Parts: sequence; C-alpha cells; structure tokens
Amino acid sequence: MTTVEQLQLDNIAKNDHQIYPLLKQRYSPRIFSKQELTKNDINRLFEAIRWSASCYNWQPWRFIYAHKGSEGYDKIMGCLSEFNQKWAGNAPFLMLAAYKEKNPEGEENFHALHDLGLSLGNLTVQAEYMGLGLHHMAGVDWKKAQKVFNVPEGFHISTAIAVGYYGGDLNDLPNELQDQEKAERTRKPQEEFAFEGSWK
Repeated sequence: MTTVEQLQLDNIAKNDHQIYPLLKQRYSPRIFSKQELTKNDINRLFEAIRWSASCYNWQPWRFIYAHKGSEGYDKIMGCLSEFNQKWAGNAPFLMLAAYKEKNPEGEENFHALHDLGLSLGNLTVQAEYMGLGLHHMAGVDWKKAQKVFNVPEGFHISTAIAVGYYGGDLNDLPNELQDQEKAERTRKPQEEFAFEGSWK
C-alpha cells in the first residue's frame, strides 16, 4: 500500500539537469494533512506574493481566501468544477486568484495575467519551503465566483488554489483519483519548448 510519505518520495522530479531542490519536491497533491494554516503561515505566503515581480510594479494580483469550515470556504467550493469538488474539500485552505485588467492609466494591462503567474510562482516556492502543498485549479466557474464574491468590475478571477500541509490519507480520494495521485510524473523534453536562434 502506498503511504503519503512514499508518495512524496515518488513525486520528487526525476530531472534531466540539476535544479533547486524545492522545485524538484513540488507537486500538486489532492490529499492534505488536517493541520490548519495559522495566521503567520498565511502572512508568510502573501508576503512572498507581495515581493513578486510585476510590470511597472503595478502588482495586479488579488486573492480571496478561506479556512475550511467557514462560509467563504463553502462558497469557493461551490464555484469549483464538479471534478475538483471530489477532492478539494481535503484541503484546509482555499484561495481564488484574480487580476486587475487595466493599468493605473485605465488602459488594458496586457501583462496582468503574466504578473499573476509570477506571483503564484513565488507563492508555490514559499509554500514548498514551509512544507505546504498547493494544487492550482483551472476548473473554476469564474463567472459564478465573480457574482458570489461581488468582485468589482475591472477584476477577473482566473484560478482557484487548494492549500495544505503535505500528508493526509489516500483513502480520502475516490479510487480513480488515487490512481492519478500515484501516477508517474512526466514532462516534455526541453527540446520541445526551448529553441535557440529560431522557432523550431
């Protein structure tokens, strides 16, 4: 039987070239420890976001977050896709990530989504450093979320994120998701996305 500890070891990236250990260890769990996030934990995560790079330092990212057992948590759960609802309730903490669509001059900020992605990269590495797993989810009904949370015009909810300390019980997942959790991780070779001199 696969234990969570064995799963974490199995999920360490089998990289072709040496990289920073926290990046090797990162994966997207669907099970989590029951341990709750403290106020200090949350502050540390958002401080990592706060110091992310952004175009002209506009910092267009915005987040809505909630602890399990709260009304906000249930609202976020209600905006997730049916597939994500099967497992996301294992996380003690949920977030919605959004970005501001226009710059301070009122023009479209073409780089806002890029900057949100940079902030989530910072968040991910900081979380890994703290022993927290993140599972970023595209499967969220953003239009519903905009209404449920009264998101002001000019802001766009993009993704949801499940957060929790690594751990938990594989049996908390349906059988088909247990298989996915134990599946070998794969990535495209560098040659398929990094081209020197010209597009190939």
